[in-house]
Amino acid sequence: MRKMTNENKSKKRTIIGLIIGLILVTIIGIVTFIFSQLFVEDNNSTTNLVINNKNVTANLKNEIIIKDNVVYLSKQDISNFFDKYIYEESKNKTIITTYNNKVASIGFNSDTITVNGETKKINAHAITEKNTIYLPISEMTEVYGVEIKNIENSKVITIDSIDKEQKTGRVISNLNVKSSIKFISKTVDKIKKDSKVIVVSNLENGWTRIRTEKGKLGYIKTNQIDNITTVREAKVENKQIEGKVSIVWDYFSEYYKAPDRTNTKIDGVNVVSPAFFRLDSNGVIQANIGNEGEKYIKWAHQNNYKVWPMVSNAGDGMLKVTSDIMNDYDKRQNLIDQIVKMCKNYKIDGINIDFENMKKEDKDLYSRFIIELTPRIKDLGLVVSVDVTAPDGGDTWSLCFDRNVIGNVADYIVFMAYDEYGASSIKAGPTAGYDWVELSLNKFLKTEEIKSNKIILAVPFYTRLWSEDSNMNVTSRVIYMKNINSTLPSNVQKQWNEKTKQNYVEYKEGKMTKKMWIEDINSIKEKLQLIKNNELAGVATWAKDMEDGNVWTVLKTELDIK
Repeated sequence: MRKMTNENKSKKRTIIGLIIGLILVTIIGIVTFIFSQLFVEDNNSTTNLVINNKNVTANLKNEIIIKDNVVYLSKQDISNFFDKYIYEESKNKTIITTYNNKVASIGFNSDTITVNGETKKINAHAITEKNTIYLPISEMTEVYGVEIKNIENSKVITIDSIDKEQKTGRVISNLNVKSSIKFISKTVDKIKKDSKVIVVSNLENGWTRIRTEKGKLGYIKTNQIDNITTVREAKVENKQIEGKVSIVWDYFSEYYKAPDRTNTKIDGVNVVSPAFFRLDSNGVIQANIGNEGEKYIKWAHQNNYKVWPMVSNAGDGMLKVTSDIMNDYDKRQNLIDQIVKMCKNYKIDGINIDFENMKKEDKDLYSRFIIELTPRIKDLGLVVSVDVTAPDGGDTWSLCFDRNVIGNVADYIVFMAYDEYGASSIKAGPTAGYDWVELSLNKFLKTEEIKSNKIILAVPFYTRLWSEDSNMNVTSRVIYMKNINSTLPSNVQKQWNEKTKQNYVEYKEGKMTKKMWIEDINSIKEKLQLIKNNELAGVATWAKDMEDGNVWTVLKTELDIK
């Protein structure tokens, strides 16, 4: 074997040296990278937005504008973060925005804002930049219930909801705030001993997520923070009704006074809805209350019933009247102001909006009415419930409602689960068959995506007696539940229909065939099971004085009504 020459030895040493040098450069690069991640602060190149301790900058649709110490967010970003129903009123050239119990309008010229009907002076107005509408959110803290800070030295804007809990703490030594709890993580801020920080959350593995005075979000060791103090409690919204809601509508027309319920106690009910308020042909709310109505309210409260009067648009010619109001922002506000005034005057507990027979093309505008009305009523501490029909039906009966919006905005959406076959039907059928009610309810829950705890299922205390001739032509008349047995011939046999979960009768009377799908205690029990199975908010019943008296005990027992 030949000995290695000096030349070969020299080449080998050179190669080894190059390899060692390359390894050293790689190690230095890795170490430099690690130290850069550990100790280089994250300085913002653009303004960051932190909402309720979450950096939402990446979700911004448009840049933030800051002018004369006023912070502006685009209409699209307000929609994304606060009010998805924000609306541009083209006629008045104003922006209408709602949030919780506030509804506000702000224009493009005057430095004023109207909040829940009261106009106030502010330091800015809506602007348009690059064909984009911006609102001065720092001047609208009352509307959105927030605190806003513009931390200029770190280019961070923080927005905190005042109804959410906030805790602060004190750090006990100089610290680097890390972007994560991983071994290699970036330093997002450096804070000094005794600095005050907002405590976002404690992690189980000995770390705490904080927000620094510069608005930076990151992590420090839990043992490096003390004096943790709750500086703001979370606002807890107390429900007016604990457990299931049970409403009974107490209907009387404009030609009658409120009924005298003195010495009457209705088990299984915690809300009464008398027909107090009606929209007239001039767009004015007429209050059919008087002394009788005031006595009715006193009776209800003495028996621990909440009073949510009906506000209806019933009557001939109201289709156009209602449409005119819905299509005009000022008229909508006038109507809302009237309802608010009535609520204050009569010291009621809520309202039940029962607008029917409306134009399909006004669907979105009716939703606007509910959107603009609800904050005003909630600001009084009252409840808003809105009646709607089944999802499938005619233009003015069914397709005039956006159930998803109504169900999202109002406290409760009331599904009037009756008139499956009504007065105008050309075929005999049930008033509220179980199969139809269940199918429609599933559309509320799945297609319309309404939360179950906001849906009240309304059931009928009446049915129809159908008369059918040899050509299958039909007429019908309403029969109250309490009168069904006295209406039917004594020798008629009832047969249970498993599909509709009702007793059914059919018999001859002269040349006519009589048919009835019976609403009774048994059929009501089946519908109450839908409420329990789907965890709905409760039940409503149409209407008082039509019922079999035993039904109240059934409601109380089945739904555990207190």
